[in-house]
Amino acid sequence: MAEVLLFHHAQGLTRGVHAFAEELRQAGHTVHTPDLFDGRTFPSIPEGLAYIEGIGFDEMRERGVRIADDLPFDLVYAGFSFGVLPTQKLAQTRPGARGALLFHSCLPISGTWAFGPWPDGVPVEIHGMDNDPIFVGEGDIDAAREIVEKAKDAALFLYPGDQHYFADSSLPSYDAGAAALLTRRVLEFLNRV
Repeated sequence: MAEVLLFHHAQGLTRGVHAFAEELRQAGHTVHTPDLFDGRTFPSIPEGLAYIEGIGFDEMRERGVRIADDLPFDLVYAGFSFGVLPTQKLAQTRPGARGALLFHSCLPISGTWAFGPWPDGVPVEIHGMDNDPIFVGEGDIDAAREIVEKAKDAALFLYPGDQHYFADSSLPSYDAGAAALLTRRVLEFLNRV
């Protein structure tokens, strides 16, 4: 069974993120769900992003990275949207990563936002909706395609729809069918890494 460090999105550690983590636990995996917002949740993405900007994106990312200091090295790192920032940095720079799961977001592996190339031996899956104005419209899909092209064990899964947080059951953007398929794929990934 895998040990997973799962980071929440810009609306915070919602009931839906907890529910997703619990599904993984029910399948026998250990899942850590740190709260980078100290108990705060936000009713919208812009409000959550405003909170992050008030503290600083770099500082918020590093909060997540520091959480891993107290955990083993052989983790699967997972993150929803904003949570992809610490997820990707840890998967790409911390030794021993067993894998990475990037939901609704993806950072490039070249250019100014990059942490460097994707590391050999670290499998990765990227999940997003094919008409999500953030994932597709802001270029995350291009970053995902670059990873899939260059990494040895990488997959991009696109789901029909235009919702960003489609896997969070506590939000109006939730898509039960897409979320069920994402969860099935994630469990298959965790069982093989």
